[in-house]
Amino acid sequence: MKLTYNYQYVGDVLLVTLKKAENPTYEFHEDVTVIRNGDEIIGLNIFNASNHIALPNEVNIEADEAILGSINTLLESRGIQKINPDLSPKFVVGKVTEKSKHPDADKLNVCKVDVGDEELQIVCGAPNVDSGQQVVVAKVGAIMPDGLYIKPSKLRGVESKGMICSRKELNLEDDGVKGIYVLDDSYEVAQPFEVK
Repeated sequence: MKLTYNYQYVGDVLLVTLKKAENPTYEFHEDVTVIRNGDEIIGLNIFNASNHIALPNEVNIEADEAILGSINTLLESRGIQKINPDLSPKFVVGKVTEKSKHPDADKLNVCKVDVGDEELQIVCGAPNVDSGQQVVVAKVGAIMPDGLYIKPSKLRGVESKGMICSRKELNLEDDGVKGIYVLDDSYEVAQPFEVK
C-alpha cells in the first residue's frame, strides 16, 4: 500500500495506491473516489483528507494500523467495503545466496535471495549481481517510486518473485555504478529499506 499526500501541489487529497490495473473504474462517494479493477478496490482518492485522518507532514507516508483504521472508518461511513492491505515492508534488505545463468537468456541471471522469512527466486539482468551481496529487494506488492507495481512474473520462462533494485530505481542519487545497489555490511537481512 502506497500513501501519497502532497498538499502543496495537489491539495488536501490522500492518494491510496493498492495495486495497478490497465482499465480501472471509478466510483464517487462524497469526498472519496474508489478505484476498482472489477470488484477489487485497487486505490482511493480521499478529498479533505485532513478532516478524516491524522497525517504526518510528508509526501510519502508509511502506512500503519492507525492510518488504515482511519481510512476504514471513513470508508464504512460512506457505505464502502473496508480494505485489508498487507502492511509488511515491501522494500527490504536481502542477501543473494545463489546466482546462476538463466537457461534461455545470456544477459539474465536467476538469483536466490534470502529476505529473512523466505528465500525468493528473482531473475536479474544487472551486470554486477553476485552471490554474497546484500541488496535492496522490492517484494511482490511493492510500488516503485516511478509507479511500477511489482508482481510475480516470468522472464523468458523462469519465475521471478520480486526485484533486486538499483539506486536509480529507488530514486536515489546516482553513484555511477551500472547495475544493482550493493549495500555494505551495516545492513541486516530482512531490515526494511526506506524508499522516498
